[in-house]
Amino acid sequence: MGERCSWASSDLLAAYHDAEWGVPVRDERTLFELLTLEGAQAGLSWETVLKKREGYRRAFAGFDIDAVARFGSREVERLLGDASIIRNRLKIESTIENARATIALRVDGGLATHLWSFVNDEPIVNRWTATAELPSETGVSKAISKDLKKRGFRFVGPTIIYALMQAIGMVNDHVTTCPRHAELSSS
Repeated sequence: MGERCSWASSDLLAAYHDAEWGVPVRDERTLFELLTLEGAQAGLSWETVLKKREGYRRAFAGFDIDAVARFGSREVERLLGDASIIRNRLKIESTIENARATIALRVDGGLATHLWSFVNDEPIVNRWTATAELPSETGVSKAISKDLKKRGFRFVGPTIIYALMQAIGMVNDHVTTCPRHAELSSS
């Protein structure tokens, strides 16, 4: 049995790593949730965001995209007082704008179809031997970032998008000694 990726250093991170990270996701609601959480992470640790995940689910209507797209200034003010999420106005407003942009993408096949088109609907399988080798962004994440910004998405810089790509299995960045690398490479 190989070693788990070294960043999974706490029980919470290990559980996320072992069950979710890198598993291909094409469900719109889950993609929207992870896009929101990756944006919320900017300047913070992933563990901090994971600890607030249930708060985000409650605060943002279970990530019901249509419901979040209808949020207005009253909901923004309510969310700014909600200690169960990261209370940053720009991040809260970006979630609402991203819901609206996600709805707009439906006419072109939806968020999943759009994101996965950048990798020809197939995960990129990397063969890193140490987590220190993992890039923080790539040419693909830069292209997706640029495209999403043009479509009205916010908090979608190339580093956030690369983290999203890793989270949703568009790229398999488990190190080769991690059992999840082989499991996800064969699925």
